[in-house]
Amino acid sequence: MRTQQQTPSRTVPLYERPAALLDVPAHYCSGCGHGTVHRLVAEVLQELDIREKTIGIAPVGCAVLAYDYIDIDWSEAAHGRPPAVATGLKRVHPDKIVFTYQGDGDLASIGMAETLHCANRGENITTIFINNAIYGMTSGQMAPTTLVGQKTATTPLGRQPATEGHPIRMCELLNQLESPALLARVTITTPRRVRETKRFIKKAFRYQMQGVGFSMVEVLSPCPTYWHMSPIDSFRFIEDEMVRTFPLGVVRDVRNRDDAAD
Repeated sequence: MRTQQQTPSRTVPLYERPAALLDVPAHYCSGCGHGTVHRLVAEVLQELDIREKTIGIAPVGCAVLAYDYIDIDWSEAAHGRPPAVATGLKRVHPDKIVFTYQGDGDLASIGMAETLHCANRGENITTIFINNAIYGMTSGQMAPTTLVGQKTATTPLGRQPATEGHPIRMCELLNQLESPALLARVTITTPRRVRETKRFIKKAFRYQMQGVGFSMVEVLSPCPTYWHMSPIDSFRFIEDEMVRTFPLGVVRDVRNRDDAAD
C-alpha cells in the first residue's frame, strides 16, 4: 500500500523586525509608547526604501537615545532645536529625507519658536511629535500639553488654567499658518489605532519625498510611570481623557485625500 508523501510545511514569518530597527534592549519604561512608534518609523523607512537616504534629528527628552534603536544617520540637536537643525540639513542635502522625532517639552515648550517658524516657512521635512502630556525625562513635571486638572510634580493639585494656562494644541496652532502640508493627530492605544498611526507617518514621509512641504504627525502616547497608572489604564486615559482635549484626526491635509497605497 502506497502512502502519500508528506511535504514538510514551510514556516513563513508573519511579523519580522524591520531592518532599520536594531536588535537591542530598550531603556524605556514599561508601557511607554516610544518603542511602538520607533518600530512604525523603521517599518515605513523600509517599505518606502528610503532608509539609506534618511537623516533623523534626535531631541532632548525621553527620546534622546532614539539613535540607539533606529539604524540610520542621526544628528543630535540642542533642546528644542531639532527643527532648526533639520532645516539646515535639508537645505544642504535636499536629496535626503530629514525628520525630527520630538516630545512635547522639546517641541512645544523650549522649541516652540523653532517649530512655528519651521512650519511657517513650509520646510520640506517630517516631524514626529510624541505627546504624553508630561515631562518624562525630568521626573514628571507639567508640560505645555498637560491636561486641565491633571496632577504632575509641579501641579500637585492639578493644572489650573488661571495659573498655568490651558494645554497647547500644536496641530491646531500650526493650522493657523499658511504653509504646513499635513497636520494629523493619532494614537497607539489599539491595533487599529497603531495601523492608522503608521499610515499617517508613511504619508508624511511620502509628502516629503514628493516635495509637498512641512508635515507633522502628533502621536498621543502613554507615560505610565509619571501618570502613576498601569499600561492598560494609561491607554484608557488616552481614549477617555486625552482625546477630549486633543481630538484625533486630520487637522490639515493639502491634498485632502486618503492615499489607498498608504
